[in-house]
Amino acid sequence: MKTKLNHQLVAAVGLLFTLNLQPSTLLAQGSLTPPGPPAPTMKTLQQVEPRVPISSAPFTITQPGSYYLTTNLTVSGGNAITIAANGVTLDLNGFTISSTANPASGTAVLVGNGVRNIAIQNGHIQGGVTNNGSGVFSGPGFGYGIYYFGLTPQNVRVSGVSVSGCQYQGIFVGGGASTTVENCVVRTVGGDGIYASIIRGCVALDCGGSAIVYGRQVSDSRGQSVGSGYGLFAETAVNCYGSSSSGTGLYATTAQNSYGYSNAGTGLYAYATAIGCYGESISGTGLYAGRTAIGCYGESSSGLRGLYARNAAFCVGRRPSGPAIEAYIANGCWAELGTNFITHKYNMP
Repeated sequence: MKTKLNHQLVAAVGLLFTLNLQPSTLLAQGSLTPPGPPAPTMKTLQQVEPRVPISSAPFTITQPGSYYLTTNLTVSGGNAITIAANGVTLDLNGFTISSTANPASGTAVLVGNGVRNIAIQNGHIQGGVTNNGSGVFSGPGFGYGIYYFGLTPQNVRVSGVSVSGCQYQGIFVGGGASTTVENCVVRTVGGDGIYASIIRGCVALDCGGSAIVYGRQVSDSRGQSVGSGYGLFAETAVNCYGSSSSGTGLYATTAQNSYGYSNAGTGLYAYATAIGCYGESISGTGLYAGRTAIGCYGESSSGLRGLYARNAAFCVGRRPSGPAIEAYIANGCWAELGTNFITHKYNMP
């Protein structure tokens, strides 16, 4: 038995040795040296979003597409960039457009008549116009920052742009239903600061005309007129602040959680309803609500009344003399500085 196993083991070892001596019958697999560097597997930014650089001004955009600034731009007069095509995105790319024209003239970004689907974003427009302290604006720079030249602007959006030192208007894109200005800042312009349908998170200060105007919806914004214009004018104002030297500080059909101040005009004027609002005026009415005031405060130093509303609920009025609150119906209200300053008028005039 042992001899038989030994013979089998010797036979197996011999067979294995024989197989190892056979030449390989596998085909060659080619060279292992790579033919060249690896090819790119991702698209470039130019392939993903083709963009056209702008490195000098004046520049006119005549074709749809995406455009961006590569440097600061300065012009000596006229318009810097003109958009004359639909479907344009203009990225200021953090750079500044300025003008040395004296007196101020031209427009930094002019949007042509009838064009639509426009986006302007992320940069600065700077001029040298200043306020002499009494509401007279003069100096070098642009007449307009961003201006839509036409009657029916559609689908125009401006975001993340600051404008300063313009003779006339800061950002004007019209009151069409689809014009939006958001997260923008305007300071020291001789006319209106921001004019659009929807305005969000914006600031317009030191404006000779109205600061923030004709917005259908204005939220989280602040406007200051140093003249007789509106500090802020909106159909609906939410979380807003408006002040004016001699005009209405804040005007809205409906105002909520907002503040209005005026030296000589009405502090806050709500054509219909004011909720949780504060209005203050030196010589005018502090807060005026055409229909209803709820949880509001109105104060006047020497005007006709502190707070006026057809229906006032849980409101406070303050005035040194005369009616602190005047209302047709007053519920849960309080008149400061004396008694008999709440005038109840139950009969409509």
